[in-house]
Amino acid sequence: MTISLFSGQGSQYEGMGKDIAESSAQLLKAYETGSAILGRDLKEICFSAPLEELSRTVNSQPAIMATSIICLEAAKEKGFTFEGVAGHSLGEYAAMYASGMVTLEDAFRLIKARAEAMEEATQGTKGAMAAIMKIEPEKVEEVCANAKEYVTAVNYNSPVQTVVAGTPEGIEEVSGIFKEMKARVIPLNVAGAFHSKLMQSAADKFYETAKTITFNAPQCKYYSNVTGGELTDFSDMASLLAKHIVSPVRFTSELAAMNEAGADRFVEFGPGRTLTGLVKKTLKEATALNVENLETLAALFQ
Repeated sequence: MTISLFSGQGSQYEGMGKDIAESSAQLLKAYETGSAILGRDLKEICFSAPLEELSRTVNSQPAIMATSIICLEAAKEKGFTFEGVAGHSLGEYAAMYASGMVTLEDAFRLIKARAEAMEEATQGTKGAMAAIMKIEPEKVEEVCANAKEYVTAVNYNSPVQTVVAGTPEGIEEVSGIFKEMKARVIPLNVAGAFHSKLMQSAADKFYETAKTITFNAPQCKYYSNVTGGELTDFSDMASLLAKHIVSPVRFTSELAAMNEAGADRFVEFGPGRTLTGLVKKTLKEATALNVENLETLAALFQ
């Protein structure tokens, strides 16, 4: 079984998706759709914006989603098929589009509302994040639970990589403890404490847009960050997506569920190879590839 994976925030880089998008006039139309909904030139942001501008939450989320979708569509033009989808954090929005749950227009409406709400929340509440390497998730949870300042585990990426989020003081407090435990601590270049309670105002604001969107039943298996498994109840996606903003990303559990269902081939669409690397670390027997440019697209069919 083949699973399409979709990149999360932080994977962006200058010029991402340019060569693959410019290979087809049809692919370029996705930028036109996004630009009309965002009210600014999405293609210009992806192809020409300096990294600092591209990395703003309000830009990076729609830009990464657009790049992911274009890479998928380029592969589909060449005959690529898949039986399931999953995304990491904002990657769930490309996954919803890929599964047929939402139209391209509604995917951009959702991601516009999400990015704007999250950027606004980061301006009102200071937050920080860090990746904790070479230590079990249970140990990470224990340290966070005993911290004096607010900090919590938010991204379960692999058996030996967990991301924590919280106040800057909370991140500083636990970082020292993790280093004493011989863990590797990598501060993340993000604007806020994503997937933590510090994003509650964003979740509330985003919900107002999400509840106006029509969600269809997906045409393939859809795996959820919130539940950590295949999602089968699509009756209130607006509430689930709002909850997603303040809930941990249970990616390791998703991989286990996909593997148990028979998934043995994973293809990441979008900038970077982060999810490809996580699959390789977690599922040793699985095949993991990424598509982010014409070179990797060609490699998919070799």
